[in-house]
Amino acid sequence: MDVLNNLVNWLNGIVWGPPMLVLILGTGLILMIMLKFMPLIQLGRGFSLLWGGRVKGRDEPGDISPFQALMTGLAATVGTGNIAGVATAIFLGGPGALFWMWCTALVGMATKYCEVVLAVHYREKDARGEFVGGPMFAIKNGLGKRWLWLGAAFALFGGFAGFGIGNMVQVNSMAQALESTFSVPLWLTGVIAMVLVGLVILGGIKRIGRVAASLVPLMCILYILASLVVLVIYASAIPAAFDLIFTHAFTPIAATGGFAGAAVMAAIRFGVARGIFSNEAGLGTAGIAQAAGTTNSPVRSGLIGMMGTFIDTIIVCSMTGLAIIASGVWNSGASGAPLSASAFESAMPGFGAALLTIALVVFAFTTILGWSYYGEKCWIYLAGTRSVMPFRIVWVLAVPLGALAQLDFAWLLADTLNGLMAIPNLIALLLLSPVVVKLTREYFGKT
Repeated sequence: MDVLNNLVNWLNGIVWGPPMLVLILGTGLILMIMLKFMPLIQLGRGFSLLWGGRVKGRDEPGDISPFQALMTGLAATVGTGNIAGVATAIFLGGPGALFWMWCTALVGMATKYCEVVLAVHYREKDARGEFVGGPMFAIKNGLGKRWLWLGAAFALFGGFAGFGIGNMVQVNSMAQALESTFSVPLWLTGVIAMVLVGLVILGGIKRIGRVAASLVPLMCILYILASLVVLVIYASAIPAAFDLIFTHAFTPIAATGGFAGAAVMAAIRFGVARGIFSNEAGLGTAGIAQAAGTTNSPVRSGLIGMMGTFIDTIIVCSMTGLAIIASGVWNSGASGAPLSASAFESAMPGFGAALLTIALVVFAFTTILGWSYYGEKCWIYLAGTRSVMPFRIVWVLAVPLGALAQLDFAWLLADTLNGLMAIPNLIALLLLSPVVVKLTREYFGKT
């Protein structure tokens, strides 16, 4: 086991090392330049289309409304990464890590836009008549037979990564948080979560879409309001917090309090890695959800889809990061969810930590739902629709195991597989980028 652990550790260091981070950021920057910064310029249009996409188009092909498709994608991305991931980045890389998370999100908007455009443009119907799309289908239908192995690699990595990063790791975070805050037994969290997840995912994408459209906006709004309370209480410290963020994005930070100190490379590495972990721009997952949305325009779907990165990182992650830094707990020595909890508790003694725990539980639950859909589509690509029910059953049964298990190795392996998903996706994005540019030009030429 030690040999396997060391091997995965070594592979993880490569997968999430500087070359991968440069590849993800570089691809996003290239796509942003090719699109002439359209994702940033059309931010307002994206919000407008998002609001208008709440109703399923009558004469447009698709299984759920564009809004439900985005909420399904957000359900998978707005998770423990927004609470524990941001705190871990600051703990390991200092306040400057938040700046690099922002950079990842801004160029990631172009990446996610292109992912969604290609996913919708090259989507197809499965044997049940449901729309399926994503990097594997974009590779298959856009690049041809010579590249089928690349689509299979993405689906294989995604099909297994989901059980870790999108299932067992999420329910483990839920169980640990509920036990420490409310003394809820781990097994009880596992059983209840298993039942609730089963009730939703056995109903397929339409039920997942409805639940996501109900839960995700509500949980994001409530979390933002709670974070704003923290920031209002520490309002006088906000200018200093921004100073710390921008200063330490480019200069090393010495050890202070419980903080061990960090070089600029650490701020970049952990800011970019945790940013990608949170918003998944570059991993290709968003296109899988958006391909189910009703639309006759891949570009319109892309404009809606890119808003997921903005909402997840620029809004939700920023709230967590600013709360941690402005409250002054960032150098306390705590890490992960406990660090975020201490920020909320310091501002709202007696119930701040409990509030954060509830947010973490809802975030993690919706992530399990969103990733179940991603994993299902990966296995459909690999084994056809006959794999759907076996996958759903195994997915549901994995939930209580995640609540009870020690998941250090699962975290590591899932993180590695998560990163490996990016490689086939980024290759496809670069090779098919002329298609995205052409479709974008045609769309804006008409509007």
